[in-house]
Amino acid sequence: MSAPVVAVFAGGTSAEREVSVGSGRACALALARSFTTRLFSIAADALPEGYDPARHVVFSTLHGTFGEDGGMQSLLDGAGGAYAGSDAASSALTMDKTLTKETVSARGVRVSDGICFDAEARPSAQEVARRLGVRVVVKPNNQGSSVGLSIVGDMRGLESALGAAASGRWIVERRLDGRELSVGVLGGSAMGIVEIRPASGVYDYASKYTKGMTEYLAPAPLDGATCEAVRGAAETAFSACGCRDYARVDFILDASGDPFLLEINTLPGMKETSLLPMSARCAGLDFTALVREMVSPAVERFRSSTASRRP
Repeated sequence: MSAPVVAVFAGGTSAEREVSVGSGRACALALARSFTTRLFSIAADALPEGYDPARHVVFSTLHGTFGEDGGMQSLLDGAGGAYAGSDAASSALTMDKTLTKETVSARGVRVSDGICFDAEARPSAQEVARRLGVRVVVKPNNQGSSVGLSIVGDMRGLESALGAAASGRWIVERRLDGRELSVGVLGGSAMGIVEIRPASGVYDYASKYTKGMTEYLAPAPLDGATCEAVRGAAETAFSACGCRDYARVDFILDASGDPFLLEINTLPGMKETSLLPMSARCAGLDFTALVREMVSPAVERFRSSTASRRP
């Protein structure tokens, strides 16, 4: 049986296209050390020309709408192709912040109180303040990379943030004070914990992608019991949402030491300096070893599927 070609999908049509392009290039270079690799530039909500499910195993670095929400995964399933990462159902679930919170909360993982709403039927600032207070976070319900994020601290800011929710579904959550943490999960097991300390105090798009605006501590300076609680919550969230192969799980650690889920990212940023690779380095995996481990289960699924189709 000939070895499959790893097809790296990058780009896409979402607001996170440029982030994806960087992730795709980095991963293609690293994967080429272990596999025959081809980088595909995705420019439409469709499978790219030249993709062949009989030859390719897909390693997607598409972020945001269609790439991360189950859209591309559904097309790959329809084509009978093998791909790394979570399946279409899990991808759609974790892209929906409200549904993710409901799912993990049912398994005992703590989440912040919030209100999900359609832009056309947004709650009034007075109603939000009554239910959650004015120190809240307003963000799209189905976006990543902190796109559209607003940090609110007073009534005027709350009115402005709600007014800016022009279309789609949004979520407003009670703001949690504490330490921001990120944990990579590989094969269902949590790796190292990374602490994120933005200079501005808010880990927004600029803090994520502007050099020098954020300090990262890897591993995070936490005691053993807290590490165990955070890693356990990450593994529980991963399992509860039906994730596969890998994901990144983000938390706020409050003053009492309890981790509150922020989100699960099934296709996180994947440059060498991104959070998931940082988490992996804490567990002894360099970038090349990490991406090899991330795609290996999909390669095995490809081989099993190919063998089962033999006459």
